[in-house]
Amino acid sequence: MNGEDEGRPVGRRRTRILKAAGLTLAGVLVAGAAAGGWAYWHLNGNIKSVDIDQALGDDRPPKATVTPSPSASESPLPTEALNILVLGSDSRSGKENQALGGGDSTGARSDTAMVVHLDAGRTEATVVSIPRDTLVTRPSCPLEDGGSTAVAYGAMFNSAYSVGGPACAVKTVESITNVRMDHYIEIDFSGFAKLVNALGGVTVTTDEDIDDSSSHLTLKAGTHHLNGKQALALARTRHGIGDGSDLDRIGLQQKLVKALLEQIASTNLLTSPAQLYKVADAITGSLTTDTGLDSLSELMSLGQSLKGLSADQVKTVMMPVVQAPSNHNRVVAQEPEASRLWKSLR
Repeated sequence: MNGEDEGRPVGRRRTRILKAAGLTLAGVLVAGAAAGGWAYWHLNGNIKSVDIDQALGDDRPPKATVTPSPSASESPLPTEALNILVLGSDSRSGKENQALGGGDSTGARSDTAMVVHLDAGRTEATVVSIPRDTLVTRPSCPLEDGGSTAVAYGAMFNSAYSVGGPACAVKTVESITNVRMDHYIEIDFSGFAKLVNALGGVTVTTDEDIDDSSSHLTLKAGTHHLNGKQALALARTRHGIGDGSDLDRIGLQQKLVKALLEQIASTNLLTSPAQLYKVADAITGSLTTDTGLDSLSELMSLGQSLKGLSADQVKTVMMPVVQAPSNHNRVVAQEPEASRLWKSLR
């Protein structure tokens, strides 16, 4: 376990990989790249979706009460508070994902999970990371064949996605938080690597040597310019640093996010239509969303509604956790701190 992070929120961190790719870029980049009719048709067709509402029905936490902001009547853009579950999937499907992730050709896990809470007005946000190694009660989830999974006690949090896909991931998060997820966004291995490559790579400084045979990354301490495959390996690295826990990996991901955001800020994509399209294609081609975000117009509306959200107004925390009594390699929610955090997002 990571003694510094264990059981404590990580204060005022910058947005993580999927927040940047799934939200900030979705509106601005896609809007610019979709100026042509063919481009719009192609990018719109890239997006995959799943009907979460139909799968889960009405047995869910209530939707937040919408209170119009003073400026709501002046703008057609949405301004209400919103909760979005953002997952990073290590899917093994397809040759590109297999090459980047290894493993067998079936199944996937959600190795990165965040609840993105946008405050009313969309000028402040809180991003809560849920460690994949958290032990939870996984609820019964609907399956595509009409059946359902059994309730599982003391299950790994990321097993929900493995056994029941996006709908089960959403239901599990709602079960442990009692917070309604208004939307769902998922990005896969190859999509993240393509995004980094489309941006020309990222420059990252590591504080210690990394030698992880699982992520296939070897780096000396120092500054490195990473391509997409290397950046993805850094995001996945856990065994080559600290005590090999998932909490240690979160620290590396924070470094990578800072580098990614700096690269985005330093790249004037609007002056390079070819690069802009390449980035937008990487984003849309790697996304799976709920049916409320499965079109360019809906993604653009979301992205444009965040134009007043600055990095300084994004607070990133980790769900408070402690070492699990039953397994020292796992964690459980620290109470009552975790419940207080989730209550603040309702």
